[in-house]
Amino acid sequence: MSKDDICQVWLAIKTNYNQPMINERDRKSLLAINLGLGINVFLAFIKTIFGILGHSPALLAEGINSTSDVAYYIAASIFVRLANKPADHEHPYGHRQMESIASVVIGSFIVATAVAVFWDSVDKVWDLADGLVSSQGAHPFALWVALGTVVIKVFLTWYIRKLGRDTNNPVVNALAYDHRNDLFSASAASIGIFLGQRGLPWVDPLAGAFVAFLIMRTGIFVLRESSTDLMGVVPNRDLAERIAALLKTVPGVKQLEELQAHRFGPHIVVNLTIGIDGGISVRRGNIIASNVEEKLLSSVPNIKRVHVHYHPADKRHKDMSIDDILGESQKHSSPYQPEYYE
Repeated sequence: MSKDDICQVWLAIKTNYNQPMINERDRKSLLAINLGLGINVFLAFIKTIFGILGHSPALLAEGINSTSDVAYYIAASIFVRLANKPADHEHPYGHRQMESIASVVIGSFIVATAVAVFWDSVDKVWDLADGLVSSQGAHPFALWVALGTVVIKVFLTWYIRKLGRDTNNPVVNALAYDHRNDLFSASAASIGIFLGQRGLPWVDPLAGAFVAFLIMRTGIFVLRESSTDLMGVVPNRDLAERIAALLKTVPGVKQLEELQAHRFGPHIVVNLTIGIDGGISVRRGNIIASNVEEKLLSSVPNIKRVHVHYHPADKRHKDMSIDDILGESQKHSSPYQPEYYE
């Protein structure tokens, strides 16, 4: 990549990053990110300093965790602003998939942090067991820092989870899980520091290793959820049943034969096949399809686009279950790539 290309990419990121938040959802999402970023900058500094000066591996592990939080909060802020970019010819459904990509970035950071914290903690446990180092327990102030972190993370877990429900943004939901993870890990660190101060120095780094497992668990969960969104999985049963129920209220729809849905950030694009009376005109069939589209768009807030295919109803598709409808798309074959179909 040439220097000019790099400059153009950076200019595009800078331009989109500076775009104003155009709706309440985006403003709440950015609030969740900025609040977490500011608090984690403070916690990273305090926990790292007192983890080192206070001789507490568990608190130092917490400091490393908060430092990594700062890095991916900055990345999340950039991605959320890029997701605010309007639709264009190459991205007709907008850029909301950037939110799921940001969740993947966050999950990757969390997993990498877990590996680093676990390795450092196990190394300290090994050194204590071999007698290479000795410890009289952490400084008393280290315990107060850990307990203060617990209090802060209790508030952030509750508040960011509330913003996640309001926005249905995978980035905000991932950050809420991360705050909950920090709450558990800070609690474990507090217990480890407390016991380490009372003659059990090996408990402190062992608590750091336990913190790493909690961090890893959250990272894997975030990666799984965000990857599901990016892969465009079929709709869950709740959405499928809701759509099927709505179609029963549309005059002229005799059958729902096939249903697919793909996520684009908070939005859903639906593709479905319906059966109608084969004796009516094409114009009348088009009216029915338009009514289906209007019904779903007005009844399900997250649906952004509906594509309707219709043909004469037949006995083979009569009284299909939801599982049959969801599985119908897998029964089509392709002469070019048959290995991808049943």
